[in-house]
Amino acid sequence: MTRPQRIVVGLSGGVDSSVTAWLLKQQGHEVIGVFMQNWEDDNNDEYCSIKQDALDAMAVADIIGIDMEVVNFAGEYKDRVFRYFLEEYAAGRTPNPDVLCNAEIKFKAFLDYAVSLGAEAIATGHYACRVDSPRGAELHKGADPNKDQSYFLYRLQPHQLRPALFPLGELHKPQVREIASQIKLPNARKKDSTGICFIGERPFREFLQRYLPTQPGEMVTPEGKVVGQHQGLMYYTLGQRQGLGIGGPGEPWFVAGKQRDANQLLVVQGHDHPLLYSPALCADQLSWTLGEPPAPGRYAAKNRYRMQDAACTLDYDANGRAVLTFDQPQWAITPGQSAVLYDGSLCLGGGVIVGAPE
Repeated sequence: MTRPQRIVVGLSGGVDSSVTAWLLKQQGHEVIGVFMQNWEDDNNDEYCSIKQDALDAMAVADIIGIDMEVVNFAGEYKDRVFRYFLEEYAAGRTPNPDVLCNAEIKFKAFLDYAVSLGAEAIATGHYACRVDSPRGAELHKGADPNKDQSYFLYRLQPHQLRPALFPLGELHKPQVREIASQIKLPNARKKDSTGICFIGERPFREFLQRYLPTQPGEMVTPEGKVVGQHQGLMYYTLGQRQGLGIGGPGEPWFVAGKQRDANQLLVVQGHDHPLLYSPALCADQLSWTLGEPPAPGRYAAKNRYRMQDAACTLDYDANGRAVLTFDQPQWAITPGQSAVLYDGSLCLGGGVIVGAPE
């Protein structure tokens, strides 16, 4: 057994972080739970579960027998995550705030707070693995291919990975729920949270309208034919099929691009339309888990979370941006999303997609 440590666990009220805390307590560590309140603008309405999640976390801490604190990081979240989220949507891109939340809140603001409590390590319920090697702390995929969350952690730097523990990395989700049931945790069957944390289950369009002005415009085909009206470019993402409201015969319609200067949404018919596929992408805001960029060469990459690794070649352009050229064209590569690079199970890092290489 490893030497007992003081470990601060991010308790979210969900089953994953709860079992994480229990496993560490079983290993003999001094475990302290911290519930992070990252949003408070409308935490009293029907869509926000913060209060219930905090109560669930308290109940779990009581059963496990650990101390727990509620810590408010809403100010940091607004400055470091939400502001970026709005800027990206206003620019017509589709950001991934969960990636930024991990890098800026869970492994920065929360890490700093844990250190102030005398923590030697922090732990979260992510399905990922941290492996110590001669190169330092490495980030690897979790054992459960259906739950691996290394994609969302790719922006972590070596100093953030070193004190991080991921006790669920070698487990599969059904095993975690089974453990929770065996120790009679009240959230053993609680459903996983989905979507963006501060939006919850509320209608996305309604939420964005509070913060950004809408600019309706035309939906056009590649030939320039107007086939509908959009409600604002920010409400749509590449590859989107639902909610376009275009009737008529033939195959379903998909979003294939945004023409911002003309405020037009480019739409095509058919999932396999050529305009939905791209042979390469360019990414900036690069971040590497080992602290230095990987050499140009052969790797695999994901350009969105729920996809298989795609074989690719990495290179860098004159501006230092990463250029990934895929063996097979990829569907609906979306500016604002993250391209994450892998060498086998090792997550090397990645960057934010800006579009096709110049």
